[in-house]
Amino acid sequence: MARSEVETIIEQISSECLLGHWRKASRVLTGLYETEMRSFGLKSSQLSLLVAVAKAGPVRRVDLGKRLHLDPSTLTRNLRVMLKQGWVEEIPDEHDARSAPLKVTDNGRKLLASIAPAWKRAQARAKQLLGNDGAAFVLGLKGGEPP
Repeated sequence: MARSEVETIIEQISSECLLGHWRKASRVLTGLYETEMRSFGLKSSQLSLLVAVAKAGPVRRVDLGKRLHLDPSTLTRNLRVMLKQGWVEEIPDEHDARSAPLKVTDNGRKLLASIAPAWKRAQARAKQLLGNDGAAFVLGLKGGEPP
C-alpha cells in the first residue's frame, strides 16, 4: 500500500470508525456514572453487575457472564469486591459446590436504594448527552444485538 493510501485509511478510520467512537462515548458515559457512584464506593461496572444479580438472582456466575457479555476474569474481579463488601452472597448448592448461585444481600439492596438519586442524576446527564434518539438506540440493544 502506498503512503498516501495508508494516510487515507488512517484518516478514514480516525473519523468514521464506529467502534472507536462507540468506545469513546462509552468512556464518557462511564465517567458520568463513576462520578455519581464514587461516594458510595461503587464502580459503574459493579453497579451493572449488582443490578443484574438483583434482577436475575439467584443466578450462577456462568449465566451472569453470558447475560452481561463479560469474560470470566472480569466477572470474577468485580464479584470479588462485591462479595467482600457484602453486597452479594453465594448460596450454597448441595448438588454443585463449584457453581454456587449468587444473590443480592440486604446490604446490597440498601445500597441500591441509597444510590437512586445519584443514578438518576447520571442517567439524566447521559440522556442529555446522547439525545433522545441515541438513548433510545442504546436502550433498544438487547443481549448485545442491534434492535
